[in-house]
Amino acid sequence: MEAKVYLQTQEYIALCDLLKLAGLVDSGGQAKAVIAAGEVLRNNSVETRKTAKIRGGDVIEFAGAVLEVCDGYDPEE
Repeated sequence: MEAKVYLQTQEYIALCDLLKLAGLVDSGGQAKAVIAAGEVLRNNSVETRKTAKIRGGDVIEFAGAVLEVCDGYDPEE
């Protein structure tokens, strides 16, 4: 799965919140566990900070999913 996630009016989103928002995990606790276990990549590097500030331009990979984080709003909405 590949998807774009738009920050809209936010400057950033916490990594654990992004995984929940994208539906890649069922709960915040599960998000924190997979991050702590080193299963999440940020820009091709392991990210273990649960509340790392994910900003526009970052690419997050987890469980075969690739999320491209973009500033602003989805132009198709």
